[in-house]
Amino acid sequence: MPNDRTRVKPEVAAYLERIGYEGPLDGSAAALADLQECHLHTVPYENLDIMNGIPLSLQIDSLKDKIIHRRRGGYCFELNALFGWLLRELGYPVTDLVARFWRDVDTLPPKRRHHVLKVEAEGRTYLVDVGVGGIVPRRPIELIEKLEQAQGEEVYRMERDREFGWFLCELKRGEWSRIYSFTEEPQLAGDYEFATFWCENAPDSVFRKAPILAIRTKEGRNTVSGEEFRIFAGEGAPVVFNAATKTEFDAALEKYFGIKL
Repeated sequence: MPNDRTRVKPEVAAYLERIGYEGPLDGSAAALADLQECHLHTVPYENLDIMNGIPLSLQIDSLKDKIIHRRRGGYCFELNALFGWLLRELGYPVTDLVARFWRDVDTLPPKRRHHVLKVEAEGRTYLVDVGVGGIVPRRPIELIEKLEQAQGEEVYRMERDREFGWFLCELKRGEWSRIYSFTEEPQLAGDYEFATFWCENAPDSVFRKAPILAIRTKEGRNTVSGEEFRIFAGEGAPVVFNAATKTEFDAALEKYFGIKL
C-alpha cells in the first residue's frame, strides 16, 4: 500500500489532486470512504459527450485524460471504471460488477446498464459507487443483509433476492424502496461495451434525450435536467433557473460543475 505519497505514481497523485484527497493511503475502510466522498464532491456526473455526439471511450488512458486532465465528469461506465483503477493502484481488491436500476423505471425487469464496484477493506466487503446522478450512498455500503447504514439524513440497507442478487435499498418516508440490484459475477472491461453502446445510441436511451448533470456540494447538490439548473443548499427550496443561451449554459456549467467545454 503506497502510504508514502512520495512513492505514489504521478498519474495517481494527479487523480488524488483532482478529487482533493489529502488523507492517508493506508488501505483502510475510513480512507476508502473519504476517497469516495471526495470524488462525489469534485467529479460531476454528466452525459454531455453523448448529447454532443462524441463517442465515449472506456479505455483507462482516455478516461484519465477526460476526467483528470481535462477535469470533466462522465457517467457510470466512465466514472466507476476510473475510480476502480485508482483503488487498485492504492492496493484495494476491486471487483467490477453490473447492476439493474429499479428506481423510477417503467419496464420490469430493467436492463443491466449500471457499473458498480465491490471493494475489500480491512477484511470487509463494500459496495462502492461514484457513478450515479441521483441520490445514492456517498460512502461505501457494507455487504451485510438488512444492516441499516445511515449517512447523514439518508439511510440504506442491502437485501438479498433469489433471482437478482443484492438489492441496494433506501428508506424514504418510512418505507424501504429498491434502487438497483446486482449479482457478484465479475465483469471484464469488454463486458461494458455492449451496455454503453446502447446508452449512447439507442433511440429510447435517457442519456440521448437531454443533458443530465449532478454533483454533491458541502451545502447539498447541484443538478441539471435539460435546460433547468437546480441548486440545492440547506433545507430550503432549491434555486431554479433556465439557461436561455448556450453562453449562459456554458457559464453555469463552469460555475456549478467546474466543467469547461
